[in-house]
Amino acid sequence: MLETLQFPADYAERVYAGVLGKVIGVYAGRPFEGWSFADITARFGEINRYVNEDFGARLVVSDDDISGTLAFPRVLDDTGAGLAISSRQIGCGWLNTIIEERTILWWGGMGVSTEHTAYLRLKSGMPAPESGSAAVNGTVVSEQIGAQIFIDGWGMLAPGAPRLAADLAGRAARVSHDGEAVFAAQFVAAMVAAAFTERDIQRLLDIGLSVIPGDSLVAAVVGDLKRWRAEETDWRSTRERVDELYGYHRYGGGCHVIPNFALIVLALLYGDGSFDRSLMIVNTCGWDTDCNSGNVGCLLAVRGGLAAFDGGYDWRGPVRDRIYIPTSDGGGCVTDAVQEAWRIVRRAYALHGLADQGPPAGPRYRFGFPGAVQGFTAEGAKAGAAAVQGSHALRISGSCAGPDHWLYAHTATFIPPEDFDMPGYQLVASPSLYPGQTVQAHVTADPANNEGVRVRLQAAYYDENDAMSTIYGPVAPLDPGRSASLEWRIPPETSGPVARIGVAMQTAPGSTADVLLRSLDWDGTPECSFVRGTSSASAHAWVLGATALQQWPRDEWIRLVENGSRPGLLIQGARVWGGVALRAEVNIHMAARAGIAVRVQGMTRFYALWRASEGHIELVRVLDGETQVLAASPFAWPLDRTVPLSLTVSGARLTGTAGADTILSAEDHMLDGGAIALLCSEGTVGFRNVAVAPPGELNR
Repeated sequence: MLETLQFPADYAERVYAGVLGKVIGVYAGRPFEGWSFADITARFGEINRYVNEDFGARLVVSDDDISGTLAFPRVLDDTGAGLAISSRQIGCGWLNTIIEERTILWWGGMGVSTEHTAYLRLKSGMPAPESGSAAVNGTVVSEQIGAQIFIDGWGMLAPGAPRLAADLAGRAARVSHDGEAVFAAQFVAAMVAAAFTERDIQRLLDIGLSVIPGDSLVAAVVGDLKRWRAEETDWRSTRERVDELYGYHRYGGGCHVIPNFALIVLALLYGDGSFDRSLMIVNTCGWDTDCNSGNVGCLLAVRGGLAAFDGGYDWRGPVRDRIYIPTSDGGGCVTDAVQEAWRIVRRAYALHGLADQGPPAGPRYRFGFPGAVQGFTAEGAKAGAAAVQGSHALRISGSCAGPDHWLYAHTATFIPPEDFDMPGYQLVASPSLYPGQTVQAHVTADPANNEGVRVRLQAAYYDENDAMSTIYGPVAPLDPGRSASLEWRIPPETSGPVARIGVAMQTAPGSTADVLLRSLDWDGTPECSFVRGTSSASAHAWVLGATALQQWPRDEWIRLVENGSRPGLLIQGARVWGGVALRAEVNIHMAARAGIAVRVQGMTRFYALWRASEGHIELVRVLDGETQVLAASPFAWPLDRTVPLSLTVSGARLTGTAGADTILSAEDHMLDGGAIALLCSEGTVGFRNVAVAPPGELNR
């Protein structure tokens, strides 16, 4: 019998809580990942707070647990397969989303890292689920922890339907794993789905058991722990029993799923439903702490909603909703828990054929949940969440010291300076905001203000020396209790990556005032040029999906190197770009293919104009790695000859030009938006004078 989905009234808020719980758990456990119980207790006693500062480490980091959880379900948006989504399609999503050796996975090598092994199988042409099977990779490799750590997102897509969640989770898990690893992933996903409607921990564990084989080792672990909980009140004593019967010494590989799954169950049984206590237990126990803590945090936050974080340590404040998701979608890397929650919610309604009943897309920054600040911080002021007339906003409070003083609250649109050298999992990103795009914001002056204020939009970008330069929108006066809609086009002449956007406020000197930022967003096609430059920020703004960038001194060219036969891409921009015109001068030093691409939706989904041979040029669609030639023309293009290319897409119409006279055109409806890219395969290609603009305005 089919399960009945149950979207509770607070479904969106519970998803937001679940995303927060996941990232909080990961951030809490990351600094001592891999430590033993003895080492953790010797240094900290119990882990009841963030300890990153004890290590001089960042709190908000890029991490595989977060990236895989939030990125892999995006394949649902690409395929339109809905509930029929297959392991094979999810595997294709891996190839599109992941940048080899750079993003999401632990790149430990074939036979060492389960996910790396599966990726190499997929890349070689082996489809999922064979790519993750024990028959191909062996039991030890296929039963490591990775499927469990990536699985919470699939559970949140099936509220109140644990069997459906387990089914989806199984299809996703088998891309890279098999056996007990798949059962553990299904168990966790089923509990997450059930937690939208069920609060009892014992009952949640029973629901997890109901979706896996009763004779599995995962089921045996749960049975043992439930029995030990009835016999023993001290979680430390039970941890010793876990170590003895299910510890690392009993399993092969670097991070087997069974020991860590056992600690998740231990924390749930002894945490008594408390977010604080459960995270303390699972982190103090050691082993793969960030993975285990992330799974526990997500489950308990979905179960309890935002109230799960109340009454104890301030887990939310230091995080400020911030998340990094480095993938081939560089414009979606710098993000936050609110944006990611809404994506899951809309995806869930669409998955079940209920898109019309789900929430519509809204502004990027709408602070739609209690306490949400979406990464905003303040300069010279205070900024924090505010509840206003049944909705939510960001409250900016402060007092200006003089007539030239402004107070500023902003959020990142690109990598902050301190994170360019992110340790551990590599951070790749493009800005989400570009010159030529128009920013809109809605603000209200607090009625309690004694007098009027002035407000404006304000942005900062990286200049050629990697220093922050500030640019300002027009000033608007705002009387107490009044609202205003601000609009400002980022000047096209802005020379570097836009790093942050926000609202500035000016009060009368010495007068304190509050302004509420209710929403902020932007749209439109960028209008800007991309030069090679020497600044670190400009280099980081490109997402490198090829073998290398060759940096030659005193060279104006962006030189892209790809050793393999598949197109290597150098990507910049955002998935939401629709109509766009791209121009570049291209010089082929040696390459099988070379050209430019638009509507780039990852490594294997884009439109391209490329040289297919020395005497032939093509306009093509690449969709999940399959190339369809849309138009072709003879075109003489010998090596080391510079040729100007342009590619424009507007609606379904594509127009490409090569040189002065060759024009190719076609219509295609398969890809509706995406970034831009430079590409080559089997060689080295130089690009210069790269520019992007709205269709029809590139040569204006």
